[in-house]
Amino acid sequence: MLTARYETLHVRRGDLLLDMGCGFGRHAYQAARLGAEVVALDAGADEIAGVANTVQAMVEAGELELGAPIAALRGDAFALPFADGTFDRIIASEILEHLPADTVAMAELSRVLKPGGTIAITVPRFGPELINWALSDEYHGVEGGHVRIYRKSVLLERLTSSGLTPYATHHAHALHAPYWWLKCAVGTTNDEHKAVKAYHRLLVWDIVKGPKLTRWAEKILNPIFGKSFIVYLSKAPTTTVQQVEPTLERV
Repeated sequence: MLTARYETLHVRRGDLLLDMGCGFGRHAYQAARLGAEVVALDAGADEIAGVANTVQAMVEAGELELGAPIAALRGDAFALPFADGTFDRIIASEILEHLPADTVAMAELSRVLKPGGTIAITVPRFGPELINWALSDEYHGVEGGHVRIYRKSVLLERLTSSGLTPYATHHAHALHAPYWWLKCAVGTTNDEHKAVKAYHRLLVWDIVKGPKLTRWAEKILNPIFGKSFIVYLSKAPTTTVQQVEPTLERV
């Protein structure tokens, strides 16, 4: 289940791409399939081990070439272990809402992005996320959980202040918003609840089969209550800040 759109991010074969806060690597794998050289970075040891194991399995299955260009590294979002201007593209999906010092992480992402490079940032959308918080303290109060809910204007202002210019936005995963409302209502760890299990089967069917019914439903519903907000930004190709006319989706 991908959140960022690679064509909007302008991913090309041979690009060096950072998947920051990669989790178990869903965005990293697709970038590698498109011919990018990928660094998948996360603070969690289990996540990095999982990425390495999955890459090996994908090579054995013929989904990726031997020696696939995916490096899995542990790292700190507040002090990225890369030189200035290293990456052509960056994806930071569903990570900033977990970080207390989000502006420090934003500055680091901007620092390691090449001039002229692009970055996709995804965070939970304000409205659906607010409902989750209202329904359940457990949803966001766990260790490593969400520490803030972003308003679009605040997120864009902070990213712009780090030296990035937004050029496109959209929303994603509308079908997942009601699932999390349901989970928050019955208990986030209550996976055996009949309604939760039934809705989970629907989501798995959608992800695995991609039927037209659910694809069209999500496309229609994304602008209304898509669970994720995605913004694409560029870094000026010179030290002079250049104005880019954004094509931003209205909330």
